[in-house]
Amino acid sequence: MLLIDPVRMLPSLLLPLVGVLVVGGFSGRSYLWAALGLVGTVVFAVVRWLTFRYDFAGDRLEIKRSLISRSVRTIPLERVRGVDVSTPPMHRLLGLAVLKIDTGASGGDGEATLDGVTLREAERLKPILLRRAGAGAEPQDVTREAAPEQEPVEHVIVAVPRRWLLYGPLSGAYLFTPFALAGGAVGLAFQWGDELGFGRNAAWTAGEWLWEHPSLLVAAAVLLVVAMPFVGGVMYAVFNWNFRLTRRDGYLVAERGLINRRSVSLESRRVRGYEIAEGLAERWAGVARAWAIVTGLGDSQTRGQLLPVVPRPVVFNVAGDAIGPYHAPLRRHPPVARNRRLFRAIAPWLVVAAVAAALIWATASPLWWVLMVLALIMAAVGIPLGIDRYHSLGHGYDGVRLAVRSGSLRRAQAVVERRAVVGWRLRQTWFQRRAGVLTMIAGVGAGKGGYSAIDVSEAQATAFPSEVTPEWLAPFLDR
Repeated sequence: MLLIDPVRMLPSLLLPLVGVLVVGGFSGRSYLWAALGLVGTVVFAVVRWLTFRYDFAGDRLEIKRSLISRSVRTIPLERVRGVDVSTPPMHRLLGLAVLKIDTGASGGDGEATLDGVTLREAERLKPILLRRAGAGAEPQDVTREAAPEQEPVEHVIVAVPRRWLLYGPLSGAYLFTPFALAGGAVGLAFQWGDELGFGRNAAWTAGEWLWEHPSLLVAAAVLLVVAMPFVGGVMYAVFNWNFRLTRRDGYLVAERGLINRRSVSLESRRVRGYEIAEGLAERWAGVARAWAIVTGLGDSQTRGQLLPVVPRPVVFNVAGDAIGPYHAPLRRHPPVARNRRLFRAIAPWLVVAAVAAALIWATASPLWWVLMVLALIMAAVGIPLGIDRYHSLGHGYDGVRLAVRSGSLRRAQAVVERRAVVGWRLRQTWFQRRAGVLTMIAGVGAGKGGYSAIDVSEAQATAFPSEVTPEWLAPFLDR
């Protein structure tokens, strides 16, 4: 850690050090200040290493820091919701790992970190933190070398083939990486242009020059667009390389990553269901993604990931194997739900087209003709989009699990165990009351906290909760 901490701090110190050298004119005093800055990072690493301890005290973990004041953080093992083990490049070279403990608390106190433990120690701590040390057994003393233990039985649920990484750009999460990199470079030029020696106005001057040469500006934009799938695919492969989902000693373990290898453990008894998401391009290609719905898990969209982008049948098979299958068709929502989706997909664009037509009559400007044509095209596109959004709606119950689905550009289906439902909420907007539909929300003590069936009929809003949790609603129903 005395090597890792200074190297890890160098990127944040690079620009200030360059600024010191440039402002000081590369004099002896500038070199001295730069050297003192580097020495300061080493001193900081030494102090941080010397003042950090962790230990088990009965059924809780204590993390201690002591420099000027003493800080002791206590985490009851029963509050641990997940364990995340990652190995950044330098840690991997030195045989170390970063172990993050998610306690499910809100704000910034929901996570504790043990940075720099050995890989063997991280693997030993995982079952202890997830309360797998045995009922009534005292956790082992972490200051002593652990006795040889029997290796936990591991069942591989799925190992994602590398050829499926080609589906990565379809997810859209990494497609805009080239634009983000270009925007970051422009921002860096504006902020540190003077310190780096080419002037703060250099970026603005370059932008004006490109604006005066539209062909080059269009070429740069086309280059960024062409680079989107390639750069996005590379970034996706880096984060999801050799993805493996296994079942080990009572918990699900998802491992992924090329540069930073990451292992996330989710205790099986806290998993309440799963969510399957498909973007529009993913649906056309027949692929999808999946996350686990876990009680008290923070950052569930990252830590709860069950599968990256893989073929759709694989998603349902793996989710059914890892958590539990859902065996029931989804029930259709009333036709008025289709009319509402068509209206919202078409009417706004028709209003824009009408306004543009009025401006054409008033000003005769060709710009309004272009706007009107684009609005009419978007209104025409809204017809299949609205119909697709209606067909994506659905909810169902198979006696063990309930499911709700909605969305078109991003269609998501959540499958939740009946025992996870903690309440129901029925909500109506003014327009829903006029149409005789409402939104039915199943309150769940996991994941997003609630999953909505949108625009169900009033009969469905009464019958479905009564079917799933009849003992709750029976006293309130007038037969």
